[in-house]
Amino acid sequence: MTPESPTRLAEALRRRDWLISVWPWRALAYAISTVPIAGLLAIGLLIVGAPLLAAANGLLLDGRPPGVALLLFLAVSSLGLLALAPIVSYPVAVIERWRLRLVDNRPLPAPSWPGLVARYRSAGAWREVVYLFCLGGFVPVVYWVFLLLVLLDLGMITSPWLAGDAEPVVIWQPIESTGEAIPYAIVAVLLLPVFCYAAGLVAAAQAEVTRWALAWPVDAVALREVARSRTRLVGAYEAERRRIERDLHDGAQPRLTSLTLQLGLAQLDVPEDSPAARPLAVAHDQARGLMVMLRQLVHGIRPQSLTDLGLAGAASELADVATIPVTVHADLRGELPEIVETTAYFVVSEALSNVARHARATHAEVRLTRVDGDLVVEVSDNGRGGADPTRGTGLTGLADRVAAVDGRLLLSSPAGGPTLVRVELPCRR
Repeated sequence: MTPESPTRLAEALRRRDWLISVWPWRALAYAISTVPIAGLLAIGLLIVGAPLLAAANGLLLDGRPPGVALLLFLAVSSLGLLALAPIVSYPVAVIERWRLRLVDNRPLPAPSWPGLVARYRSAGAWREVVYLFCLGGFVPVVYWVFLLLVLLDLGMITSPWLAGDAEPVVIWQPIESTGEAIPYAIVAVLLLPVFCYAAGLVAAAQAEVTRWALAWPVDAVALREVARSRTRLVGAYEAERRRIERDLHDGAQPRLTSLTLQLGLAQLDVPEDSPAARPLAVAHDQARGLMVMLRQLVHGIRPQSLTDLGLAGAASELADVATIPVTVHADLRGELPEIVETTAYFVVSEALSNVARHARATHAEVRLTRVDGDLVVEVSDNGRGGADPTRGTGLTGLADRVAAVDGRLLLSSPAGGPTLVRVELPCRR
């Protein structure tokens, strides 16, 4: 099977064909395009930083405190820099998101301009400011040190041709002859692949920092509000579900039962050779079918066994009607929230149904435990494995149901088995 192409530079560096792939050239393009941007930002930081360094140097060497004019300049320039930083960081972030495509194929959201006031209030904007200072302050230093090392390596490579000149070549010590320079040149040539990997590593580290800093388009406040909104929706859904269940169980089901009984009694009073006998029998059969359908609907909303027996008993009942032997282990201490209990029941039901339809297993196991107060549901089988949510095995819908109550679903299903479905459901009341 052909290995998948790497999606980012950090993945490509771990491949054996790194040096002969296109990724070194992409890393080089990313590094070269970094130089003018980082250089301009570094100049801007030096305009403010140079007087500050001069004042610090005068204080340390001469013991002379900076003058009032210098202090005033430093204060004004620092405040001005902080005031302009959220505005300047926005176009820089747009360019950096675009440049990141050179070494990272994963999509990166690009938020639109939120407004001037929002730039000063947004946590994402201040993360971009931090990245701005990193790009203008730290990145140039790293690039400059790396450039010096590359120039030193190139000097070692050319030292055999330069050693014969009037002036000796100085690396760690003076080299006056070609013979003395050849070992240095050999080592330098051997270091060329190392420098190639090192350059890729520098570019990959910069790209990862860029993604970390710029891939935050939504503030924590918005995320908390979304979580609260989802909680409200789940609560409203649960209340509506229980209302529908109550109406069906207490309203429609007794009336349909009475109708079926009346049709049965009428069928006894009508002679078999009567023209009304056959339509009455058909109506009686349809009414009984509707009763079965209605019971299934009520059962699908909240199973009666779950209400009567609790989660452990309902899971054992599911195991009893399964087509393969199923072992249930339950260690449930304390009361569970109703929505969590219902979700766990349907997790077990759907997982066992998938085992019966797809796994070709001879045995399955269900574990229900409390871990740090939360409910953990594990369904495992000894089948053929290879479960894939994208192939319509019901796992996608199950994951959506679990996510609705802030839970998470984990799947382990290597080819050949075994398969383990683990669901963690928070039980905050």
